[in-house]
Amino acid sequence: MKANQKLGTIMKELVWFSLPLILSGVLQQLYNWADAFIVGNVDGELSLSAIGVTTTPINFFITTITGFTLGLSVLIAKNFGAKKQENIPPVLAVFAVILGGVFLLIAAGGSALSYPFMALLHTPSDTIGLASSYIRIIFLGLPFLAVYNVYTATLCGLGDSRIPFLSILLSSIVNVLLDILFVAVFRWGVQGAATATVLSQATMTVFIVIYGTRKYRWLKSGYRKDSFCACVVREGVRFGLPPMLQSSISSLGGLVLQDFMNRFGTDTVTAITTAYRIDTLVMLPIVNLGSGISTITAHSHGAGDEVRTRKTLTAGTILTLVVSLLLTGIVIPTGGKIIALFGAGATAVMIGSAFFQRIACFYPIFGLTTAFRGYLEGRGDLVYSSIAGMVSLAVRILASYAMAPYFGNMSIAYAEMLSWVWLLVMYLLRFVRNRRVLRQISEDSQTAAL
Repeated sequence: MKANQKLGTIMKELVWFSLPLILSGVLQQLYNWADAFIVGNVDGELSLSAIGVTTTPINFFITTITGFTLGLSVLIAKNFGAKKQENIPPVLAVFAVILGGVFLLIAAGGSALSYPFMALLHTPSDTIGLASSYIRIIFLGLPFLAVYNVYTATLCGLGDSRIPFLSILLSSIVNVLLDILFVAVFRWGVQGAATATVLSQATMTVFIVIYGTRKYRWLKSGYRKDSFCACVVREGVRFGLPPMLQSSISSLGGLVLQDFMNRFGTDTVTAITTAYRIDTLVMLPIVNLGSGISTITAHSHGAGDEVRTRKTLTAGTILTLVVSLLLTGIVIPTGGKIIALFGAGATAVMIGSAFFQRIACFYPIFGLTTAFRGYLEGRGDLVYSSIAGMVSLAVRILASYAMAPYFGNMSIAYAEMLSWVWLLVMYLLRFVRNRRVLRQISEDSQTAAL
């Protein structure tokens, strides 16, 4: 097979693996949108702002879960590529139990302390009551999300992104129907939206556990008593802890940035939090292509196929660049109009439109960054990737405060753009360094053979 044909084959594999993940992400964001859209249009802009201001603290816990399970997915993909399937069920069982239990305790504490938690973030006085009511219920869904993400990580590590998509599809339908019932019909406001979200999360978790273990019956073997051993925990923590720490610290930084944003007032909070809802959805194709690059790289690296590993990076870089350029062209003229659909006022729409006009120009930089991150993490370079992410966050926080006197609320956009550039430089330096090391090892092996 010719090199260009093989590259084309890998590109197709990336697209077909990533497509269900992209659709899953779109559906997940759409049911988050449903809360904001229905509440914003039924209860008004104040309720919309209340939901928006909880986004960052909620994401702190969600990204902690997904960060850890990202590492588990790389571990599982590596074992699957190396034909060591017997190592996979114990990882699934042990961490479904551990993460589910940990986040059950966090859910209880978070619900009890929701008001002081939101007060710490300098939540505007006109929204803090609604925001704390919303997040109090949302906390109850965290244990379901923890178990769901362990199963999703396992299935994606096996190369199956279809079952997670089906579970999200079911959850999205349930969430929208319950949102209409609880908010538009029963008029429960933000509490109704939160209740709908938690019930839909429980539904998708039950679905993925039942369907996943029926399709892959051998995964049930992980729940035997002898699977719960220290060696499984150590191996899972070794892969899961670095990205979890990076995600947690990034989210803590997000709380700092949320506090920074709150100081600009309700219009900016409404505009930027709604813009980030849209931005998160728009960038899902790039983010999930990065997940595909990571998984396929881990499969190839685990199988010892370094040629295919390198071609995965090339194919992924081409795809992320093309997609990011298309997204830039779509978002710049339409971002403000989409914000208006959520019931935001004229001032908030103007702020959000200005935000998109600035940040969307840097989507190609984010695309390149995501491709190299997926490649490095797929090769197991999780510690460096996590450190790079934390350094980039520090740059973003410092730049936000430094730029604020000059650019006002638009410093939020400029600081994020700068952090993407910084992160790309760090990944490129690591990539070049790793290539030199591999080349040196190859030369030393050839010398030794002579």
